[in-house]
Amino acid sequence: MSTVYEVEALRKFARDVLVKAGLPAEPGEVVAKGLVEADLYGHTTHGLALLPDYVEEIENGAMVKDGRPRIISDFGAVALWDAGRLPGIWTTELAVAEAGKRARSFGIGAVVLRRSHHIACLAAFLEAPARDGLALIILSSDPSDSHVAPFGGVTPVMTPNPIAVGIPADPDPILIDVSTSITTAAMCARMRKAGTPLPGKWLLDGNGQVTDDPNVMKGGGSILPIGGVDHGHKGYGLSLMVEALTQGLGGFGRADAPKEWGASVLVLAFAPEAFGGREAFLRQTDWLVQVCAKSAVPAGKPDVRLPGQAALKRKAEAQAHGLALDSGRREGLMGLAKRFALAPPAPI
Repeated sequence: MSTVYEVEALRKFARDVLVKAGLPAEPGEVVAKGLVEADLYGHTTHGLALLPDYVEEIENGAMVKDGRPRIISDFGAVALWDAGRLPGIWTTELAVAEAGKRARSFGIGAVVLRRSHHIACLAAFLEAPARDGLALIILSSDPSDSHVAPFGGVTPVMTPNPIAVGIPADPDPILIDVSTSITTAAMCARMRKAGTPLPGKWLLDGNGQVTDDPNVMKGGGSILPIGGVDHGHKGYGLSLMVEALTQGLGGFGRADAPKEWGASVLVLAFAPEAFGGREAFLRQTDWLVQVCAKSAVPAGKPDVRLPGQAALKRKAEAQAHGLALDSGRREGLMGLAKRFALAPPAPI
């Protein structure tokens, strides 16, 4: 059963927990906002469900509390930062701002982060820049872990390696956030804990047999790439691209055998005014939005949606009426409230 809370109360509580755990105010505020934003969009495995894990990472020293990213290279429109295990949501937010600033000057801006901590929900970084007129691409991989086998193989090598894209459009931006695998490790863990199968046969067991049993992930199993057993070469190719443009450009990744939960990240921003012009860009994207939305559908089926449309609707409804949390997320917050002697957020 779900319980409903005011959005701002959840943000404040998450911030207070992170500050109590040792984060300075600025990263604490940004991380709290990012986690709540994920829940607002409906990315429930990458929102407040992560808060207890983040606190544990802070307390065991795996998430560094103090400092700022270190500049490794800086070359006009592009830069490489060493995030130094600092909070990944915060360092990615800094990278988004810097890439956008460079895009305004050069037409394009790119910042790569290496040695970042986990960055949670990529979609949470897209909306504000897209509403401000920037097209944004974010790629992320975790060189410390492996859940996805290369197409044709059974040995896990890569992570789900999400690709996120924010595209300015009217009335709302297009927000794309997809993994290059069919599902995520977090979803497999959630279903395994619940004792239920996945909605489809999205995994391979250690012998290469397709299955919906999340328990195989603890016994040599792997997540199938997008396209599955028939066309998984497509997701595999995209995943290789993400690894190369995050770890490769960062000069740090799987070849270095890192062991700590984290991320390698590429943030790429485009200013349409430096190309064909902002109005011309919006003319094209708005045309696409309208034509896709008007596409004929089979009898009895819902209208076509644009990526991000449902997420933005969920967010608006939660901001107006409160955000519903299931028992798992609620229990995690109550445990943190007790641990840090904080008043838990009150239901509405």
